[in-house]
Amino acid sequence: MFQLLLLAAVIFGGYYLLTQTLFKRAKCKGNAAMAGKTAIITGGNTGIGKATALHLARKGARVILACRNRNKAEAAIAEIQQETGSTDVFYMHLDLASLKSVRHLCENFLKSESRLDLLINNAGLVADGRTEDGFGIEFGVNHLGHFLLTCLLLERLKEAGGGRVVTLASIAHRWGHVDFDALAANKDLGTGRYSWQFFQAYCNSKLCNVLFTHELAKRLKKTDVTCYSVHPGVVRTELSRHVSLWQKVFIEPVARLLFLDPEAGAQTTLHCCLQEGIEPLSGQYFFCCEPQNVCANAKDDEVARKLWEVSEKLCGLSERH
Repeated sequence: MFQLLLLAAVIFGGYYLLTQTLFKRAKCKGNAAMAGKTAIITGGNTGIGKATALHLARKGARVILACRNRNKAEAAIAEIQQETGSTDVFYMHLDLASLKSVRHLCENFLKSESRLDLLINNAGLVADGRTEDGFGIEFGVNHLGHFLLTCLLLERLKEAGGGRVVTLASIAHRWGHVDFDALAANKDLGTGRYSWQFFQAYCNSKLCNVLFTHELAKRLKKTDVTCYSVHPGVVRTELSRHVSLWQKVFIEPVARLLFLDPEAGAQTTLHCCLQEGIEPLSGQYFFCCEPQNVCANAKDDEVARKLWEVSEKLCGLSERH
């Protein structure tokens, strides 16, 4: 009997510890007015992105879901409209695995929309493969596509006054590193087909997200545009839809027990979109609606600057300057 009680205490204690740390929850209290403002959300048709879109639409924002799958986007829009009563939610096609598609979206947006207040770089994946331009899929989608998207839309953000860029990173950035030699040789920050290898590539891409935000904040200092990177928590999303069946069998029970739902996972994103007074914290990394300290490699000025310059070249931006 004593052993059973001890086991129960250990299990409960472990569960409580996890829910207060890795699986901790927070609630966005930001309440900035959104009527008349426009937000772009990449990957806004599902998961955290959809939950974010729902909240912003409810607050009266004009919301553009920038995603690859039209059918899923239109289904999400119908659901958001039904729940919020908003008729100001739209779809624009965006495939982050194609730099041409990123440019096409930006051209269409800049022609059709007069303002941009929030750019939410939400989409991400864990997968193996290559983008249309030959980059590793995780580096290409999670970092490079969003890098180009942000650069091409920065002027419109500046015009609106007080615009914000919110990029979904991950606690996984702690295990990442940026190998510029590997990037030059392979157009990727990770090689190999085993699960642990493309999880390492995912960590590397998430470190790029944090370093990108760190450097972007420096480049925006003389403007009123601010930027933030976000760890949403460990959330039940379609992020791991490309992993193998045996991994899903292992992950699914744990996910149902501990992982946050997308609404809970959207709270820190929403905080960085809606909380007034956080402008002096531009460039910082947030978790549970609070700024967090990051490890040294996530705030390395030299690496962040070099990553920016290399990303410009890979996107063809440096040739235009």
